[in-house]
Amino acid sequence: MTELVSSPTALLQIGFIGGGINSAVGRAHFGAIQLDGLYHLAAGCFSRDAATNHDSARFYGVAPERTYPSVDAMLAAEAGRLDAVVILTPTSDHLQPLLAALQAGLAVICEKALVARLDDAHQVQTALEQTQGFLAMTYNYTGYPALREMRALLNRGRLGKLCHLRADMPQEGFLRQDLQGKPMQPQAWRLRDSSIPTVHLDLGTHLHQIVHYLTGLQGESVAAFHASYGHFPEVVDYVNASVTYPDGVHGSFTFGKTMLGQRNGLQIILYGDQASVTWLQTEPELLRLCHKDGRIEILDRGGDMPVAAQARYGRFKSGHPTGYVEAFANLYIDIHACLHAYRRDGHWQSDEVFSADLACRGLVFLQTMADAARSGQRLLLQ
Repeated sequence: MTELVSSPTALLQIGFIGGGINSAVGRAHFGAIQLDGLYHLAAGCFSRDAATNHDSARFYGVAPERTYPSVDAMLAAEAGRLDAVVILTPTSDHLQPLLAALQAGLAVICEKALVARLDDAHQVQTALEQTQGFLAMTYNYTGYPALREMRALLNRGRLGKLCHLRADMPQEGFLRQDLQGKPMQPQAWRLRDSSIPTVHLDLGTHLHQIVHYLTGLQGESVAAFHASYGHFPEVVDYVNASVTYPDGVHGSFTFGKTMLGQRNGLQIILYGDQASVTWLQTEPELLRLCHKDGRIEILDRGGDMPVAAQARYGRFKSGHPTGYVEAFANLYIDIHACLHAYRRDGHWQSDEVFSADLACRGLVFLQTMADAARSGQRLLLQ
């Protein structure tokens, strides 16, 4: 196992695969790695389009000689120079660069979802076993301090016994129109469905990971309905599912892109027999805690939130809300620690960072949900 290119106190040298300046997620990752002085974007193959690739490198401050026209060229030149690569291509294009990076001996940080198909996920697991490589997924929402606080509330018994939960991610983009009455045009990859519909890979994967992160539970069975209500009838754009968990816990999942008025209405509610707790992404620093005796508490980072009040989350004072990019940055701090542990000890573990195992279980969950919707039957989760 090779040593880190940088020392534990130096910047980690990373490269982007995908994530050009025309990519919202690329800009989010770039913004996140700037916040805490732990990473330097040193190289990249940002786009297949030469002009976009060049413009992205200039925008990100990457030298022309470390900007590559292909993934193969980048890995051949950079395998001994980088600490990690970040996979930011569309999900359907993750597999080949991910496998190539692992074979080149590079640590991989991969944007969700891991891959688009279960067969591809098995290939990734096999490659990880063969190379003993490092893979960290970026499920950014569990980088929000309030969600980390939410988990602590459940673990400390503040909710009592968990009974049921809601996990919703409503959006509107597939039904919205511009001011001239024309449908808003998503990226092309979002308009291609396969065995697991793209809306599941885009949104459902977040809900699966968040519920697992908060509760540690794995589903037992799922029933589902899906439909297309928007401008693009060739793809699924609405999903509602009922999931059973051990000990009688029930989960309700709703996600899609045809809920007008919802820019990104991500909402998580945990219902216990003593209290419930609600988090909305649009109010990222608040938790609503409802007690059995009727009391309602609003918890915020400036008050009774011992997890969220930790110094590591205090880039801005309470009252200056932190959000999406900061959540990514929190996760990148955790990945930084995991990568150093891996290089030092040959293994790593984390309560905050997840690798291929959870990603693969998520794909099984989403595939079963899609199959249940197609069949009209409740199906067991394997």
